[in-house]
Amino acid sequence: MAAPGEGGTGPGSGSGSGSGLKRLAAAGDLRSVLITSVLNLERLEVDLFRGQHHWVPATRRLFGGQIVGQALVAAARAVSRDLQAHSLHCYFVRAGDPKVPVLYEVERTRTGKSFSVRSVKAIQHGKPIFICQASFQLAQQSPVQHQFTMPTVPPPEELLTQEELIEKFLQNPNLAERYRKHLNKIQAEDVPIDIKPVNPPDIFCTEPQEPKQFFWVRARGYIGDTDMKVHCCVAAYISDYAFLGTALLPHRQYNIKFMVSLDHSMWFHAPFRSDHWMLYECESPWAGGCRGLVHGRLWRRDGVLAVTCTQEGVIRVEQNPNQSKL
Repeated sequence: MAAPGEGGTGPGSGSGSGSGLKRLAAAGDLRSVLITSVLNLERLEVDLFRGQHHWVPATRRLFGGQIVGQALVAAARAVSRDLQAHSLHCYFVRAGDPKVPVLYEVERTRTGKSFSVRSVKAIQHGKPIFICQASFQLAQQSPVQHQFTMPTVPPPEELLTQEELIEKFLQNPNLAERYRKHLNKIQAEDVPIDIKPVNPPDIFCTEPQEPKQFFWVRARGYIGDTDMKVHCCVAAYISDYAFLGTALLPHRQYNIKFMVSLDHSMWFHAPFRSDHWMLYECESPWAGGCRGLVHGRLWRRDGVLAVTCTQEGVIRVEQNPNQSKL
């Protein structure tokens, strides 16, 4: 598979596709639609790209993970193949419009011997909706190495998928109709990620819970051994899914009025395969002032810490507590 900076079917090459994710899967294409469609950008000029939308959340806003992933694709196409992404820092500055494509303008901010920086501006209706700086590094060895220890959790083979968990909840005849509609809407979403929650919250309980959760995650379909920048772009997409919701676990008695990402940062530590199961460890150390902060770690199955993420978002809730979901 081609790297983001080259031709072929990797992220950032070819034109965006409007085909539905499930239609591609039904057609027998075993490659991940994250590569063939979702993170594919159309080149308009040397450092100008256009991206399409392939999944819009129930909020009718653009999915932040797709914007982050596409922006990293655009940045990756402006560096040489021997450089690898090591970090990115982003701000969501305006709500995205799901009815029109997004333009990505890349600025080659600095090209150094070891590190190179690319700045990306995502534009709709002539205004920036998102800004990102991505840094790339030439591989270097160092004796200074350490990492945390991976949490001990059940392996993905022993857990139910998110779809199977929702199906269990829907079988409860006492489930309130508005929650049944909400779960049906989630079940119908066209998300190209396999997710297995390790400690799924009980949807019938509004008791406060520890602001920490674990998911086994991977891209659906095959990506394979390729330029690591491809897997970093896919991980950027995956990292935003259900991330900010971690900050709501201690406050489940409230209905959400509004929740949206403000910023998103990632650091890439070690090679990984985004189409293999990875453990996503999410925790929220703080919430206040209508904002919530979350930290995340993506672990390989062999215990290697591959990616670290941080995000802050706006969280507004109704002042009156929820009623029972039953």
